[in-house]
Amino acid sequence: KERGMASAETAAEHERILREIESTDTNCIGPTLRSVYDGQDHGLFMDKLEGRIRNHDREIEKMCNHHFQGFVDSITELLKVRGEAQKLKCQVTETNQKLQNDGKELLTSMDELRQCRLQQRNIATTIDKLTHCLPVLEMYSKLQEQMRAKRYYPALRTLEQLEGSCLPQAGSYRFCAIMAENIPRLRTHIRDVSMSDLKDFLESIRKHSDKIGETAMKQAQVQIARDNAVTSQQRSASGQRIRKEVCSGTEVDRNGSNPFSEKYSGILDVEDEEVSEERLISIPGAQDLVDFSPVYRCLHIYTVLGARDTFENYYRKQRRKQARLVLQPHSNMVRPLTLPKHIFFVVEDHILHTTQGLVNRAYVEELWELALSKTIAALRTHSSYCTDPDLILDLKNLIVLFADTLQGYGFPVNQLFDMLLEMRDQYGEILLKKWNQSFRQILDQDNYSPIPVASPEEYQRIAGQCPFQDPELDKMPFPKKLPFSEFVPKVYSQLKEFIYACLKYSEDLHLSSTEIDDMIRKSTNLLLTRTLSHCLHYAIKKKNVGLAELVQIIINTTHLEQSCHYLEEFISNITNVPPDTINATKLYGTSTFKDARHAAEEEIYTNLNKKIDQFLQLADYDWMAAQGGGQASDYLSDLIAFLCSTFAVFTHLPGKVAQTACMSACKHLSTSLLQLLLEADVRQVSMGALQQFNVDVKECERFARAGPVPGFQGDTLLLAFIDLRQLLDLFTQWDWSTYLADYGRPTCKYLRVNPHTALALLEKMKDTSRKNNMFAQFRKNERDKQKLIDTVVKQLRNLIATNQA
Repeated sequence: KERGMASAETAAEHERILREIESTDTNCIGPTLRSVYDGQDHGLFMDKLEGRIRNHDREIEKMCNHHFQGFVDSITELLKVRGEAQKLKCQVTETNQKLQNDGKELLTSMDELRQCRLQQRNIATTIDKLTHCLPVLEMYSKLQEQMRAKRYYPALRTLEQLEGSCLPQAGSYRFCAIMAENIPRLRTHIRDVSMSDLKDFLESIRKHSDKIGETAMKQAQVQIARDNAVTSQQRSASGQRIRKEVCSGTEVDRNGSNPFSEKYSGILDVEDEEVSEERLISIPGAQDLVDFSPVYRCLHIYTVLGARDTFENYYRKQRRKQARLVLQPHSNMVRPLTLPKHIFFVVEDHILHTTQGLVNRAYVEELWELALSKTIAALRTHSSYCTDPDLILDLKNLIVLFADTLQGYGFPVNQLFDMLLEMRDQYGEILLKKWNQSFRQILDQDNYSPIPVASPEEYQRIAGQCPFQDPELDKMPFPKKLPFSEFVPKVYSQLKEFIYACLKYSEDLHLSSTEIDDMIRKSTNLLLTRTLSHCLHYAIKKKNVGLAELVQIIINTTHLEQSCHYLEEFISNITNVPPDTINATKLYGTSTFKDARHAAEEEIYTNLNKKIDQFLQLADYDWMAAQGGGQASDYLSDLIAFLCSTFAVFTHLPGKVAQTACMSACKHLSTSLLQLLLEADVRQVSMGALQQFNVDVKECERFARAGPVPGFQGDTLLLAFIDLRQLLDLFTQWDWSTYLADYGRPTCKYLRVNPHTALALLEKMKDTSRKNNMFAQFRKNERDKQKLIDTVVKQLRNLIATNQA
């Protein structure tokens, strides 16, 4: 049973294979046959294959037998057609030959036409290629021309266009490849050349920074001068008049120039009165002096090359280096600072406003802060070495012009003006030192004599230098003398010059009139209270100064004191600030001259006393003289004569100075005479010596009674000798009983006699030699006299002891 099932399966498989062979292309029959040979029943399969072939052969034979008659008929018809076909062939051959013969010319023409068409196509292709290549060549030629003309930015643009559009359109040609290879080298060359031009530009502006800065400062200066000219035209007539007065007595005006128009003389001489718009326009700007095209070109080139950041960083770095180099302080501090170099910010400002992003406001402000700090430090160091006020003033004017110039470009300059206000104190100290020398020179050169005036012109000249009004003197005929010496107009002129010097520094500092007025008044007060006061005291206290000189100093200071209110008006007029303004500083000139006058008066009193002491040193009394002479001592006569001549000069002194001096001299003379009488070296005094001393005192009283100085009422001057007079009367009249009886009473005749003084003098009248002289003891008068003296001495001692208890 199992064998039967296997045989059925084999038969079915063989049937499938046969159907597959029948339906499959012979090229793909290999796998089917392999499956037969892989099996074991290929013999059986071959039998079935042969049987199938026989079946197909029988079917083919049947089909052929069925169609045989139609085939025979078709062959018969085909044989008939062969003859006709031969005829047709001959006809076609003949026709072809004719056609070939007739078409040779056409073929020739067609061949010529083909060649022509080929040439036309080649020409069109060539034209098309040239159309694409010629722009490349033209652009490359243009590039070469731009490179030769050093027009690098257009060349870079041309290069970019050549690389981006022209070369790709031209195709793959050898010259295009060469051009493409040259493009990076050309870019590098353009970049290097533009950087070289930038370096040359940086070097150029470094070298020409002085010229650039000077030009910028000239522009600012001309603008300031024009503004000042407009301001000067609006000044009031009174202001112009007072300025004329200011300049009348100064050396500056005598040289023929107007100090009010002298500004920034170290930079440019500009007339305040005539400044035209054309002159302002004619001064070139920074863009006219410097070719900025290298910067713009290099910026554009680096922008196109995509390296703008590199260029910006390089430019800023180089400019910082230049700034530090310019701002380095010069080792020679005496040499004026070259501030125009510091105005390389004019270039930066121009770059800031003509480029986009090369420098920004933050960078410029940072660089300005650096420059400003270094500039201020250098200026402070430099100014500290200056001892000349003119140099300080020139430096101030230069700084002001520098600040105004940069302020016009938008830079903050408040620190510079603050520094100028600091320098103002130093300038004031230098002025004080200079004026100290001037005052001392005036005092040393003065002859301390009234000024002789020979003509009205000379009188007006002096009155113009120093305000002076004296109606009585005006009525006197010429020649006449002014009461003061040359010292007064010279000092007053120097005071005005000092005020004007202070005013010159305060100009253009953007200060208000009140601030300027306050500054001038404070500086003038320092000049009066410190400098002039010291100089006056120096002149008063110096050695060998005579009484006549001291008297003239008093007269001079009196006139200067009277002129102080003119100085007040002078300052108010030049500052346009009324003197009665609230919080306005007042001048201390009155107190200064009063103090100097008082010092001179005290010096007169001191010198008079010293002179009196010198005469008293010549006194040579015979203290043991038996009786006095009838005439005053020679030294006292000379002293009285000296006092008379001296007090005659004092008549010109103001107020009660002469009276005070005379009273002081008489008191000192009285006191000195009393001290001379009581000094310890005088051990014994005789009555004859007292009589001679009394004669000298009477001579002094006659001098006092004669009134050497007018103004004393009655015998006021005699009171200076009353102590000495009562003492001498007590001894010469020997009126001890009255003295002792009335002592202490207001009506006492000898009220001014001190018991101690009387006792000291009485002790000197004792005869100390009588104890050793045996003959003197037998003289009754002498013994009685000595006893009386002893008695009075005892009474005086008791009186003193009682008063002390």
